[in-house]
Amino acid sequence: MTDPDPAAVAVELERLRGAVEVGFARTDGSLALLVQRSDQTEKKLDDHDRRLDTLERSRWPLASIAAVLGVAGLILSAWQLAAR
Repeated sequence: MTDPDPAAVAVELERLRGAVEVGFARTDGSLALLVQRSDQTEKKLDDHDRRLDTLERSRWPLASIAAVLGVAGLILSAWQLAAR
């Protein structure tokens, strides 16, 4: 078996190095895209949480008012029945 030509080995190693660098660059680009999408998703989730909190804060008085009116109606009905 003969030893390969050192110049040919150097050329092949350079090609391999180039392919690895291109692969790493592509992987870095993909990771950067994933990080950007993750940040956008996190911003959307924060916005939805904020909007949901606002809706929940504005709704709770309505339930309390409805309960108070229901109790007042019950008391008024009981008072009218007792007056007969």
